[in-house]
Amino acid sequence: MTAPIIPALNDDEMESILAAASEAGAVQAGYTLLRLPLEIKDLFREWLEAQVPDRAKHVMSLVRSMRGGKDYDSNWNTRMTGTGPYASLIAQRFAIATRRLGLNERRAPLDASKFRRPLQSGDQLALGL
Repeated sequence: MTAPIIPALNDDEMESILAAASEAGAVQAGYTLLRLPLEIKDLFREWLEAQVPDRAKHVMSLVRSMRGGKDYDSNWNTRMTGTGPYASLIAQRFAIATRRLGLNERRAPLDASKFRRPLQSGDQLALGL
């Protein structure tokens, strides 16, 4: 898992992280864009200003551009990957890198052999209680 991807701060490392993971034997990969819910946004901004004051405004501008103008978007469909041009660029880079490295090509077949139908309401005796 490549996470969190922070625009203009660590997103340039995504391809090298994926390459290292592939070399170490990974066959699947995923990513999550930076999420800043609740009090986390204030902590992150404080950290950003202290650690990279020259890039802080730019980073937050890109975060907002991927979150519909807000610091955080709780929408289930977009909160992990964002929206907008910069989020699309990251998604494209991720797809190209995983394809080039052969990641996310194979999935283990679904094994339903261990599945057992749930007990019905009158079947408590079947539990051996």
